[in-house]
Amino acid sequence: MDTSRNDLLGEIAADAALERSDFLVQATEQLRRFLEANKGRIAELGGLTLIDEDPDYLSIAPDLTFRSRTRFVDELTGEWTAETEVIESASELVELYNPADIYAAFAEAARDAAGLGGEPTATPDMLETAGIGLDEAVSTGPDPYAAAADDWAATQPIPLDAEDDEVAAQRLYDLALEFQERSQRSESRLLEQFEDAAALLSGRIGDMIINDDDDERLTLTAAGEFKAEVLTQEENEWRPLASADELVEYYDPTDVFGDLADALAEAYPSIAPELDGVTPDATNGTGEGIPAGAIAEGDGAATEDAESADDEEDAPRA
Repeated sequence: MDTSRNDLLGEIAADAALERSDFLVQATEQLRRFLEANKGRIAELGGLTLIDEDPDYLSIAPDLTFRSRTRFVDELTGEWTAETEVIESASELVELYNPADIYAAFAEAARDAAGLGGEPTATPDMLETAGIGLDEAVSTGPDPYAAAADDWAATQPIPLDAEDDEVAAQRLYDLALEFQERSQRSESRLLEQFEDAAALLSGRIGDMIINDDDDERLTLTAAGEFKAEVLTQEENEWRPLASADELVEYYDPTDVFGDLADALAEAYPSIAPELDGVTPDATNGTGEGIPAGAIAEGDGAATEDAESADDEEDAPRA
């Protein structure tokens, strides 16, 4: 046979293209069946965040459309660039993501949302479960710990630099806003996890008013959801905060949980521990009670500081 090298390469390329097309068709159909089978569950959960590892983000909405966002530093300008797109079909998704990674992301997101631990792997967890010591294990591949370290390092932010102070300030400004957004997303997930865990308990107690001031009202409803409204300084209008994402714009979750504990202790005095010689309302700013009578009479500086702190709590978060 006098087949040229180019002919052989052309046949390989054609076969590979056919196999790729067939794989995408089968992977798309398999993913579509998976989504249809779990459509009701995803809608009931209100969607899921599948990947949230900066700079990659992927989520699925209740209508089974996907949201993908990627942030990266433009090598030419050195500026942060964000790309967000809506992926409406399974065929588009398998073009962008490895199907195996998609299913792994669903499994991990579901376990995280349910508060379950990760599945054991071929590392100390599985070896311990099987009763095998680390010195008995035989490794035939690369060091899993080194690979894990490489994966961790890949997710860390790249140190940025600039040639002058104005460019440095601009990049630092963008970086601060990026981390503020990430912080608020984490706080929002924390509130949502609390609401899921508290749903049954709140149903027995009913609506619990946490704060009811002239410029804010915060309640944990009988359904286990935080509902609030604040009087905005700009428009001087009441703004309802119906979701965790909106709530973290004005509230620190640490303060929300602490105020809720105080409201519960006031409504049910028997549930809070009593300390000898300590008044419930007197604190020293560190959460520790101040013994009764220990507040000296004088210029009232401690009282003024406490009132000033209360005024600051009513202001919206940056």
